[in-house]
Amino acid sequence: MPATAIVGTQWGDEGKGKVVDFLARDADIVVRSQGGNNAGHTVAVDEEVFKLYHLPCGVLHPEKISIIGSGMAVNPVKLLEEIDGLDARGIKCANLVISHLTHLIMPYHMILDGLEEKRRTAGDARGQIGTTKRGIGPVFADKMARSGFRICDLADPETFRERVRYSCEEKNVLLTGLYGVEPVDADTIVDEYLAAGQRLLPYVGDAVNKLLQGLEDDKRVLFEGAQGTLLDIEYGLSYPFLTSAPPVTSGMCLGTGLAPNKIDRVYGVVKAYISRVGEGPFPSELLGDEATRLRDRGNEYGTATGRPRRVGWLDLVLLRYSATINGLTDIVLTKVDVLDEMPEIQVAVAYELDGKRVTSLPSDPVLLPELKPVYETLPGWLINTSDLTTGDLLPDPLQDYINFISGMVKVPISLLGVGTRRRQMVEL
Repeated sequence: MPATAIVGTQWGDEGKGKVVDFLARDADIVVRSQGGNNAGHTVAVDEEVFKLYHLPCGVLHPEKISIIGSGMAVNPVKLLEEIDGLDARGIKCANLVISHLTHLIMPYHMILDGLEEKRRTAGDARGQIGTTKRGIGPVFADKMARSGFRICDLADPETFRERVRYSCEEKNVLLTGLYGVEPVDADTIVDEYLAAGQRLLPYVGDAVNKLLQGLEDDKRVLFEGAQGTLLDIEYGLSYPFLTSAPPVTSGMCLGTGLAPNKIDRVYGVVKAYISRVGEGPFPSELLGDEATRLRDRGNEYGTATGRPRRVGWLDLVLLRYSATINGLTDIVLTKVDVLDEMPEIQVAVAYELDGKRVTSLPSDPVLLPELKPVYETLPGWLINTSDLTTGDLLPDPLQDYINFISGMVKVPISLLGVGTRRRQMVEL
């Protein structure tokens, strides 16, 4: 396990946090490479439940080195709250390293995020992107425009204050002119962020060098992805209903400074069904009472937002696409236990489009909402899987379900998640 990547293969919420926590037992370094506090990971250790937003799940193994890579954006005030919350529960983040290149989510990013979403809506839900309003889109827009702030900027208070004043002048033109709201005060922002910086700067360093030195020293590195492939800004489905930082394997390289040929193994985390937060096409979506039952049984509500997720049957067309984009070597099938009471399970194996069967995504995104799933029906296993500990105890219908998925996607399934707890993983 020199360098192993964990990626989400769907629209996020696949259970990556638990998988990272499980595999971190064999790692020396755990790295989060993209996103921000818009994407949360929930990990259950014994009777305690931890919800992490900025921090890699490796912090729950305090002896490991945990790295926040340059591909992330952090809200320094919220990050400190997260660190303090863990400290109050007896978990120290002494081995945390924050890349000095990590960008800062500024207060005006969050304000603009909400205002822009409201303006898109204009009374018509089709205009919504479904943003979490945590400032993620605006901060990455500023990053690409080369007008953002990095956490290392907090080490130079005078220059930071001058630049924030300039930036606030620009943002206030939008806030007061276009949106008609109160302007932000630069000095208030600076004072708050410099105070946070005094506590965070001891964690800040050259994360790229730390990571590369670890690999040279034969340390085992685990890359923790957030969100999912189908939300990728380049290759996700249904632009603009996507996220702003790349959650695919190649994005991990961009967000950490690691060369692609250093990653030896790529685990794709796949929920045994599928869910989505926000707007955009969802071919296998369930509606009505059937959706409500699946949502409640799977507790499909956002870690970061609490929003109910849209749910549907597993879609193997999308999974094959994700497997190709990410170069999957293994699949981790999670939330198997959620389907324990289902007498029959449907799996989308193709689509119908204009009366024809298709097994790949159309190149024209306008056609995505027109796709009708073609299902294969498999028998359910109708037993409680949450106490399974070894692969040789799997019921035959579950083994058939595993074999069917693996055969269609041509990637082996090597781990099963059968509950929320750390111990509820089955190695195959």
